[in-house]
Amino acid sequence: MSMISNQSKRISIGAILTLTPLVLALMIVATVNTQSTSAGIPVDQPVAATALPTVLVELFTSEGCSDCPPADRLLGELDARQPVSGVQAIVLSEHVTYWDRQGWHDPFSLDAMTDRQEQYVRRFGLDSSFTPQMVVDGTTQFVGGDAKALVAALNKASETSKQPLQIEGARWDHGTAEFSVHGTVSKDARIFAALAIDVTHHEVSSGENKGRTLNHTAVVRVMKDFPGDAADGRSLKLAGGALAEKNEANGPVRLVVFQVDRKSAHVLGVAEQNLPR
Repeated sequence: MSMISNQSKRISIGAILTLTPLVLALMIVATVNTQSTSAGIPVDQPVAATALPTVLVELFTSEGCSDCPPADRLLGELDARQPVSGVQAIVLSEHVTYWDRQGWHDPFSLDAMTDRQEQYVRRFGLDSSFTPQMVVDGTTQFVGGDAKALVAALNKASETSKQPLQIEGARWDHGTAEFSVHGTVSKDARIFAALAIDVTHHEVSSGENKGRTLNHTAVVRVMKDFPGDAADGRSLKLAGGALAEKNEANGPVRLVVFQVDRKSAHVLGVAEQNLPR
């Protein structure tokens, strides 16, 4: 992809609140919207995760962008707290490459994530890619640090019924995830599988975030798509690449599987499972 100017690639979020107010805003807006959600479940009422509608939240980000850390933290808070009642958010952090020539090469950036974001640019009719950007269920996009937009998108997505999708028999075997997917078999859909890891205390030594220590949640290290009939329970494999060496982060690998409509790119179903390494 041709390089676009630094300014056109970044949406400034300097006016957006810092971490604590972001989290408070997220929880407050979620509480206000509790009665209007389809499930109508109070925030403090324990609910089994499988009983909630699942929603995919993708964050396009980069360690080279000084506006991205607040959005990274917001994604992490969403994943850890799940503050929006009546919905379970499954998150992915997708690091793009177009910031890599701006003073810091993001070791988690992937050309595949840059290409994926460019597909969304065309789907949404945007002028160009930018960071940070969140996309919810492939239907809504907004500036990645906007907590109110995130809550609104989650509430809207929770009102759309999902097709059942389950991961079964998943295991980590010598650097490869082996699993099967059970769901609606459709020639008009694709199945995507991603392997992601949590990254903590990663030091940035140059670029806009020089001197900062960053934390990331569910960083995609590999993503692969399968045909729609792969949801028939057949055995699937996804090689983890560098994850096999544990040279990026310790801890489990997140296996996230989602079904996407071929034409609209809307997420039809999504599931997640942790795989110990």
